[in-house]
Amino acid sequence: MRKDKEKVLDEVWTEDRVRSFLDYLPVEGTNADFHCLLKAYQSMRASDFEIFVRFFTAQNRDVNATNPEGQSVLSIVREHRHGAEFADILQAAGAA
Repeated sequence: MRKDKEKVLDEVWTEDRVRSFLDYLPVEGTNADFHCLLKAYQSMRASDFEIFVRFFTAQNRDVNATNPEGQSVLSIVREHRHGAEFADILQAAGAA
């Protein structure tokens, strides 16, 4: 059986596409800033995520926003094996 969706490598992310993640609506009960930041982290390469974080902070959004369990995106990223570069980006933007 064939996969319905093939993995795309070296996909081009325009600034408009990166910026579109700022408009993601959260699931009910989830902080909007946390949701946008997490979706961007899950979807982007580090270089694109860095651009996203610049747009995010330019809108005075909260890089320390948490989910209902009290986790920040930084705390989640730190748990991932390949999250170090993303963690550095978040910390440079003021995440603690």
